[in-house]
Amino acid sequence: MRKFLDYLNKKYFTLHKKYEDLFWLSYMGDHSVDKKKDKALKTRDEFRADSRLYEQVKLFLKKAKSKDRERLKAWELFFSRYQTPKAVLAIKNKIVEIESKVMRKRAVRKEGYIHPKTRKFIKASENEMRMIMRIDPNEQVRKAAFYALEQLTQTSLKEYVNMVKLLNQYALSLGFEDFYAYKVHTEEGMTKKELFKIFDQIFNKTKYAFKNVRKLEKKLPGLRKPWNFGYMMTGNFTKEEDPYFQFEDALLKWGRSFSALGIKYRGGELKLDLLDRKGKWNNGFCHWPKLVYYKGQKRFTGSSNFTCNVVFGQVGSGMQGIHTLFHEGGHAAHLLNSTQTEVCLNHEYPPSSTAWAETQSMFLDTLFSSIEWRTRYAKNKEEQNYPFALFERKLRKTHILAPLGMMSIMFVMNFEKEVYEAKNLNEKKVKEIAKKVYRRYFDRSEDSLSILNVPHIYFWEGICSYHGYGLAELSISQWREYFYKKYGYIVDNPDVGEEMTRVWRLTASKTYKELVKLATKRELSPASYIKNVTVGLSQALLKAKKKIKRMKKVPIYTRKIKLDAKISLVHGKHKICDNRKSFEDMAEKYRLWLYKQKTR
Repeated sequence: MRKFLDYLNKKYFTLHKKYEDLFWLSYMGDHSVDKKKDKALKTRDEFRADSRLYEQVKLFLKKAKSKDRERLKAWELFFSRYQTPKAVLAIKNKIVEIESKVMRKRAVRKEGYIHPKTRKFIKASENEMRMIMRIDPNEQVRKAAFYALEQLTQTSLKEYVNMVKLLNQYALSLGFEDFYAYKVHTEEGMTKKELFKIFDQIFNKTKYAFKNVRKLEKKLPGLRKPWNFGYMMTGNFTKEEDPYFQFEDALLKWGRSFSALGIKYRGGELKLDLLDRKGKWNNGFCHWPKLVYYKGQKRFTGSSNFTCNVVFGQVGSGMQGIHTLFHEGGHAAHLLNSTQTEVCLNHEYPPSSTAWAETQSMFLDTLFSSIEWRTRYAKNKEEQNYPFALFERKLRKTHILAPLGMMSIMFVMNFEKEVYEAKNLNEKKVKEIAKKVYRRYFDRSEDSLSILNVPHIYFWEGICSYHGYGLAELSISQWREYFYKKYGYIVDNPDVGEEMTRVWRLTASKTYKELVKLATKRELSPASYIKNVTVGLSQALLKAKKKIKRMKKVPIYTRKIKLDAKISLVHGKHKICDNRKSFEDMAEKYRLWLYKQKTR
């Protein structure tokens, strides 16, 4: 029995790592490995779907005792999530081929916009054009970027329709009504009806804010045009805040904040690729090539790779980069802190919950975005702290948008729900659904196909999983409320880090709902979230002032940054620096390298 368990752990560890190493190379822009990657994925999937191994696990369970029984139960749960007949696995392989084709097309496509004055084509990545829509003072330039992004939505539309049909065929073969029903059951143990009932409740409690935006439009003509909204609401604030969030300072801010919280990576390896470049996947993510594993009682550390697409020197890019370090750094800390002996519980795939994984990363986002963090850590080149007056002006202008914070998540969720439920799907129907759902969840004056630029809808792990972000918002609201009631503050609080670490150790040994209750001492509910986003302006300002006042009693972290991790910074296949000497030395070397990129 022990030999069998050792075999399962060693075999899956090897298959997982081989695929993930190739996945990283491919998504960082080396598509020469795509065939090897797809083959490695196929081999891994065949192992997960192996009915003989599943039956053997169940057979051993009948006579197992104590700890062996616990270990076998983990593998029983794992294999139960992936039981797939060979004929159905063949469908998955076709889906993987389409995924790779979509990725290659996105990697080599021509990206940029026609300048409205010169009529010349301006090269700009998808990420750059999104930022242009937020910060460029020229409406015609913003409009040009918007329509260029609309053109990009057509890149893989044909492949998308074929993919949806195959995914539904896959789910139907396994007894589910469609792929969305399969995904929410597999990842969260919920039904589609149960999931959407929660978010329909949130929509109905918050949609009143659309009327307030329409009232505001009378004072700000053109506000609801899709290329104007972000700029008119927050564009100036993005520029005003930019000096306090310079990307060359990002590593130190991340390192100090996590150290002050007591967050460690338990000797794990981290590889970070943070700058935008042609051919690289245009969305941040975190994966774990080397899973935490055990040999007997001895624990072996894991590894994590994470990435984002900072356009260094562009206004707003520093904030994006620091946000990624907190978000993806939170993901990495979660699984690298596991103390589960079975590798099948230590990866990001089912039986792991997407919602629980996002709760960790997004909780640390809220740390970075909080007023108490910003007034303590965010400084400009003159070492002046982020001013509360700037926060107050921004809050007064944008507070009417607070209830609409979940709309972008519900937008993706409901688009996918309708697409996967649609009969006789074709390209025209996809575009009709995209525009209809955009209208409902954004209420802009013009329609958009922007959903077709969302990377998540094109790859297996992201498809029909966007609700994970929404559920995470609910559990984060509960968790933050719990911590504030218990400790009075979160930023730089090692007790918070210790409590998070305790639940991180459990990884997928519990369900999402069980983990939420263990962490927050309450059943999952949208109540805390709705209360937070519908609070009045005066109350929101009062709460912010109280949080800043409480932080005056909390000492500032001044010790050396110690994350208990082997960290390397890379750009594609080029290694820039590591923390072998110290975290601070690595941060300084990366800063100098960044300046060289800017001057090229």
